[in-house]
Amino acid sequence: MSAASEARSLFRALLRAGKHFPNYNVREYIQRRAREGFHDGAKLTDPAAVKSLLELGRQELEVVKRQSVVYGLYGRKVKNVLELDLPAFQPAGKPPASASL
Repeated sequence: MSAASEARSLFRALLRAGKHFPNYNVREYIQRRAREGFHDGAKLTDPAAVKSLLELGRQELEVVKRQSVVYGLYGRKVKNVLELDLPAFQPAGKPPASASL
């Protein structure tokens, strides 16, 4: 497998693993760090540096997988305010958007 296809596969695996966190903030942090890390690593051309970064990425993926299990077992079960299904905010004095034709 070439380094580019291996990097894409590792990137997708990190994003998928990040989705398993029950906490919104941790989930977004994992996905943001993956995007930033791969964006920074895309500039490298040295094969040895690319290989070492891929190995570091695989180690980080294992850590993320283990941590998602731990968060699932022992994390708080209360949803973050960003995850709640709240009705859309309507300013006072304005009718809902669906009421106007």
